[in-house]
Amino acid sequence: MAGKLVVSTFVSLDGVMQGPGGPGEDDSNGFPHGGWLPPYVDEGFGRIMGEQLDRADGMLLGRRSYEILASHWPGVPDEEGGAKINSMPKYVTTRKPMDAAWRNTQVLVGEAAQTVAELKRSTGGEILVQGSSDLLRTLQQAELVDEYRLLVFPVVLGEGKRLFAEGAAPAGLKLTGVTPTDAGVVYVTYDWAGKPTYGSVV
Repeated sequence: MAGKLVVSTFVSLDGVMQGPGGPGEDDSNGFPHGGWLPPYVDEGFGRIMGEQLDRADGMLLGRRSYEILASHWPGVPDEEGGAKINSMPKYVTTRKPMDAAWRNTQVLVGEAAQTVAELKRSTGGEILVQGSSDLLRTLQQAELVDEYRLLVFPVVLGEGKRLFAEGAAPAGLKLTGVTPTDAGVVYVTYDWAGKPTYGSVV
């Protein structure tokens, strides 16, 4: 059975996914808004993220996101989520060979559209994509994303890397769930539904 590729990401109301965790996490292109996520973390947020990790059978990352997570998670105690994320299989896509010291990490060298398609064919269960905005564009163009799980935050940033950037591959989506948190974050889930359909209201 083929693996299911699930994109799980944090986005502002205007679709920005860059640098949510803190200043300096990703300040490429002069992005000045790093750290827009923490003010909205509450019990509901923690529950949603815990459920996502519990369901995941593996994690797929671009090289930059791998470096960010690998610098943090190996030192996180088991009882704070470290046990699950450190023990699960992790896959990092890269065009050039690299060393991956984070436990249970496999490096996928080559063009991501091909290496991830092969990963889906050879791996069962859910493969969770975290962050990795550049990788996401490739996966979207290749129609490899099966589901989006988006936490939409009540903040407008006006600039930064977006989940669906200009030129993103057209796609139809089917809403499968909506859950708000007390802090104002809305968790929405969508299944990929093929090409968009069109009509007219005139």
